[in-house]
Amino acid sequence: MTKKMAYPITFFAGLIFLAGIFALSILIGAKDISPIDVWRAITFSSTSEDILVLQEIRIPREVGAMLVGAAFGVSGAVMQGVTRNPLADPGLLGLTSGATAALAITLAFSPGLGYIGTMIACFVGAAVGSVLVIGLSAAKKGKLSPLRIVLAGAAISAFLIALTEGVSIYFEESKNVSMWTAGGLIGTTWKQLALVYPFIGIGILIAVIFSKQLTILSLSEEVAVGLGQKLTQVRAVLFLAVILLTGASVALIGNLAFVGLMIPHLVRWITGTDYRFIVPMSAVIGAAYMVVADTAGRMINAPYETPIVAVVAILGLPFFLFIVHRGGKGIS
Repeated sequence: MTKKMAYPITFFAGLIFLAGIFALSILIGAKDISPIDVWRAITFSSTSEDILVLQEIRIPREVGAMLVGAAFGVSGAVMQGVTRNPLADPGLLGLTSGATAALAITLAFSPGLGYIGTMIACFVGAAVGSVLVIGLSAAKKGKLSPLRIVLAGAAISAFLIALTEGVSIYFEESKNVSMWTAGGLIGTTWKQLALVYPFIGIGILIAVIFSKQLTILSLSEEVAVGLGQKLTQVRAVLFLAVILLTGASVALIGNLAFVGLMIPHLVRWITGTDYRFIVPMSAVIGAAYMVVADTAGRMINAPYETPIVAVVAILGLPFFLFIVHRGGKGIS
């Protein structure tokens, strides 16, 4: 059976796995919940304390984890395809640090801007971060090499992180910024999710629609041009998708690296190198991974929270070093 024929089965299995992980994350925690209470929460047939915990705290939190995981998974796949760089990741290429810097500036100068204004600022910051990285990478004549992009991303990310810290300290916003950038989903509300999910949905939809072009672009520029691809337009649309996904994710969870790096490599091991398969599967596996990470963060030292950024880094950093050691070949 070819991978193309087996893909629907694999994708359906991924959805089943995601549903199971989501259900388990709802049931377990510092306060265990029974399956009956979950049903009552979904059907709004009770207003007990346990039901309110589910409806207003645990369910929106895990829905947020799924949205963020899907967004980072897809944005990482798109970045790796566009740049043909196996180390590409929104966090490694300046997008998340740009969004975080914009967040700090917004909290310092316009603290009453509101959640929508803060989210827009994150979009702008992500766009500025990506422009700075690409601009610095292209400053020297010649083709954009993966190494040059990674080095430029590291330099710009360091600069933007320093800018974030400087603004936070000078304007005494360190506590507020830290609450955003700790990479947690504590306090996620349905109102926040209602504002974020349309942008994440649009970003994923764009990536799916342009997944065929992304596959061609990931081969080489010469092949893409030979097949009639409009490189500038395709890249611009795909970068727009990444900016939407990254900006919305940072507005919800804060600065989180490595997810966009790991998930596409894991997915390629399952689906192959066709981005028509990689992009949707990255959304599913990314969502499942973030739910697992958030649940682990809640359970490792319950009832206290372990920052999800620490949980992700435990696997992310070794995986990054593994990819580097293998020369970017990953496990695919």
